[in-house]
Amino acid sequence: MKIYNYSEARQNFATVLNTSMNEEVIIKRKDGSRFKITPIIDTKKKSPFDIEGIDTQMGTKELLKIIRESREFR
Repeated sequence: MKIYNYSEARQNFATVLNTSMNEEVIIKRKDGSRFKITPIIDTKKKSPFDIEGIDTQMGTKELLKIIRESREFR
């Protein structure tokens, strides 16, 4: 856990955010109040389309044929 006072956190905000990706970060004010900085985003997936692929053993021609057939079916 890394603890910063308010002034340090303000002056080094990018460092505070980067540190919070790896460990808990606490910011303390003079009045004794404390705040925890935690990342919200999932660091492993940047996009909802960033998913693991599957191996279908299917060639491009077969895949295109299936797509065409499904469009003609409508």
